[in-house]
Amino acid sequence: MTNIAGQTVLLTGASRGIGAFIARALAKEKATVIGVARSQQGLDQLSAEVQALGGCWLGIKYDLSHIKDLPNLVDQIEQIAGHIDILINNAGIEIYKNFQDYSTLEIQSVLTINLLSGMELTRLLLPTMLRQKRGHIINIASLSAKKGNAHNSIYCASKAGLLMWSDSLRQELAGTGVNVSVICPGYICESGMFADTGIPAPTLAGTSKPTDVAIAVIQAIKQNQAEVIVNQDLITTNFTKILLAIWQIFPRFGDKFYQWIGVTKLNQKRAANQMPVVFKTIENRTIVGSKSD
Repeated sequence: MTNIAGQTVLLTGASRGIGAFIARALAKEKATVIGVARSQQGLDQLSAEVQALGGCWLGIKYDLSHIKDLPNLVDQIEQIAGHIDILINNAGIEIYKNFQDYSTLEIQSVLTINLLSGMELTRLLLPTMLRQKRGHIINIASLSAKKGNAHNSIYCASKAGLLMWSDSLRQELAGTGVNVSVICPGYICESGMFADTGIPAPTLAGTSKPTDVAIAVIQAIKQNQAEVIVNQDLITTNFTKILLAIWQIFPRFGDKFYQWIGVTKLNQKRAANQMPVVFKTIENRTIVGSKSD
């Protein structure tokens, strides 16, 4: 059982949604939380909450789409806070569209923030963890990593990549003292990207609260769990695991099931209601604006 108290945690996508709930859960465990997000206001608000719950906090405003500048971010963090014990790659964005309607820039943005930023942060932090013979990488994937769904193909691809990379890295690091866990939440209500759409999930799909994901992260760290599915309750989660196993053998059955329970129609609505994705250029660098921090 790993004790989180006193450990230094780097959490991306920290200022809102699931990230904020994870930060609060870590604070209750008396961790030092370094939150990275694009919203300074969100970071400032969370600072008071984390400290009130008993944790230490450092908020850093940063856009993870700036992959080439991540070494500078890591240097800044290590100079201020020292080494990182736990990395939680939580930042993510979604853009709902028919595949042919995505622009190259949109595809790059989703893959960069959801997958490449986590890989790069891990690559930069891993040497120190290996020297210390301890550390933990937590990757927040999705049930969309286990079964793709229509009109959200780039997000599904990014989360599937995160899942398989986590699986590979866990095997690669076996025996080093550095652990790897991946969390796969289903639909999350109340807060986060899905809740922001205002469109309810299909009844049979099940929904979870962001606190459920935060609890799963804490348990994964303490118990060194390899993979955790979060989907409403234990019964629904176990049923989901069975379905996912069946769909590996009969993928078209999974397609039909998603159509039957309304996942395809849901994503069609989300694509139709997708807010325009705003791109702007600052100092010759492209930044994508979205609802996720």
